[in-house]
Amino acid sequence: MATEAVQSIESNVKMTDSTPAVTNDTQFTNGKRKADTELDDERAIKKSTPSVDDAEAPTPDDNHDDDATTPAAEGGEPKMTKNQLKKLRRMQQWEARREDRKVKRKDKRHEKQAKKRAEKEAIAKKALEDGLDPEKVLQELAHKPVDIKHVPITFIIDCDFEKYMRSHEIGSLSAQVVRSYSMNRKSEYQARLSVCGYGGVLQEIFEGKLQNAHKNWKGASVEEGDFVEAAKEAYEIMTGPAGGEVIDIIKPESEGGNGPAIVLDKQFEGKVAPEGDDVDKTIVYLTSDSPYTLERLEANTSYVIGGIVDRNREKGLCYKKALEHKVRHAKLPIGEFMRMQSRFVLTTNQVVEIMAKWLQCGDWAQAFLEVIPKRKGGVLKGQEGEDGEEEDVEEVKENSEAPVEEEVKETA
Repeated sequence: MATEAVQSIESNVKMTDSTPAVTNDTQFTNGKRKADTELDDERAIKKSTPSVDDAEAPTPDDNHDDDATTPAAEGGEPKMTKNQLKKLRRMQQWEARREDRKVKRKDKRHEKQAKKRAEKEAIAKKALEDGLDPEKVLQELAHKPVDIKHVPITFIIDCDFEKYMRSHEIGSLSAQVVRSYSMNRKSEYQARLSVCGYGGVLQEIFEGKLQNAHKNWKGASVEEGDFVEAAKEAYEIMTGPAGGEVIDIIKPESEGGNGPAIVLDKQFEGKVAPEGDDVDKTIVYLTSDSPYTLERLEANTSYVIGGIVDRNREKGLCYKKALEHKVRHAKLPIGEFMRMQSRFVLTTNQVVEIMAKWLQCGDWAQAFLEVIPKRKGGVLKGQEGEDGEEEDVEEVKENSEAPVEEEVKETA
């Protein structure tokens, strides 16, 4: 009897102990499910909500090939490539400095105005000392025409290289063309400027951003044909009544000019065949790959500059063109007069400006010094100073990164 009572008590104890255990297990299970559900919800929210880190640094699991072109999230901004980011930063920096450039232009204008006032005051003072009427003297000077001499030389910018360039490089070329025209218009000895190979993206820029400003250019032409056609048209103008004055330094050798216009480099003597009779000697294509060096400019001659901005991806394009069209070719004598601390590539407008400076002074060394930026470390041979630090030089960035709209004002 006692045994049965003990068994009954043990049975009741087991039943009592087991019930809370079941209850605790159930609570733990339900709590775990709730926590898992909340964790899943949080993951879903994080996955659908892009953060700054997610947008800039994809996780290793996101190995999709189209990450560069697909949006970071639904309704979000598309991801940008490294080149796009660099371009965006450059444009932002350019815009950030817009006011600074405006102030500099204003200061420069004020300096010019102050200089003109000082010159007028000096002229008026001199007139008074000579017993003349200052106002009358100043009026006569104001109406005196600017002494600009036109010379029978043509600079042709060959823009038929668009297929080798990217869109932003074509934009850089358009700015260089505008600079070339603006500089040539201000030169004391003014050559004729011709732009050939006109079309494509360059035409869109000229007619869009530049608002057809080239249609008002004077002493210049913009044509769709190739450089040979442009040179033929230029030759007719140069040899005609409106061709200009043949100054002493550009007289042909046959008419008493100072030596040959181009010469073969010594290291190529005996290795290069002489020019054939079928070579057009009224056209000289400028290319650094030529074995010939330009000694001086010659009357009734067109000098062709390759209008290409490609960071030297393509090699020998201008040289090949000259050979194919059977025209003369030569390089500027920069190596004869200058010693550069690092590699330097002239831009299109710099080549035009160097030749324009030579027409003015007749000295290549002086022309190079005035055009090539001093920060590039170029010095005349025989006048080298202390060696500076070398730097990697491609092209002058000011000529390739500046928005082309800034150059339109210079053509007025």
